[in-house]
Amino acid sequence: MASPVIGSTTLANINGTTSTSTTTGTSSSDELNDRFMTMLITQLKNQDPTNPMDNSDMTAQLAQINTVSGIEDLNDSLDKINDQIGAGQALQATALIGQGVMVPGDQILVGTSDDTTGEVAATPVGVDLDSAVDDLQITIKGANGQAIDSFSTGPLSAGVHSFTWDGTLSDGSYASADQTYSVEMTAVSGDSSYTPTTLNYALVNGVIQSDDGSPTLDLGYAQDPVTLDDVRQIL
Repeated sequence: MASPVIGSTTLANINGTTSTSTTTGTSSSDELNDRFMTMLITQLKNQDPTNPMDNSDMTAQLAQINTVSGIEDLNDSLDKINDQIGAGQALQATALIGQGVMVPGDQILVGTSDDTTGEVAATPVGVDLDSAVDDLQITIKGANGQAIDSFSTGPLSAGVHSFTWDGTLSDGSYASADQTYSVEMTAVSGDSSYTPTTLNYALVNGVIQSDDGSPTLDLGYAQDPVTLDDVRQIL
């Protein structure tokens, strides 16, 4: 930052000798105030009596250093507000513990729902569409990546939609319980198609406080923690 100017003489220009003063970004407002006042007093002592500094110039320099102090105070206030926001988000996140949520992902968990018939139940899958589509084609894949079932939804509006796979394979048999499957989706609009954001079901086990103070949701070993912004739907 250039040395402040009073009249036609810089504060660093004392007794005809010019020196350069460099400050780092970590200097506090108190340090800047001390340096400014030291240079100002030295300038007043060594000014030309026949050409004293103008009052308006002094006022301008005082206003400048006050602005620096005000900015630092404002930053301190913003830090405190951010801390309060982080605490509020953490409290909000604890209300999700034990709740099912839809978050970005493609996993499907399957478990037995009827031991007699072998019928199974699968966790929901979902999609987050940026715009309306004419059709959404859904493919269920096994652990080896091979397609084992598929279906389509027809027209869908923009937004979040969730679906439940019945666990039935294309040959009419039931999927194996206690296994993880995946889903692949293709959104069709007119003659074009694209891969939308797929969502999977997860159970919130707990809340983790991040280094920056924001909370993340612990979804268990099967999925990485997510932020509150990642939650698209609460079931």
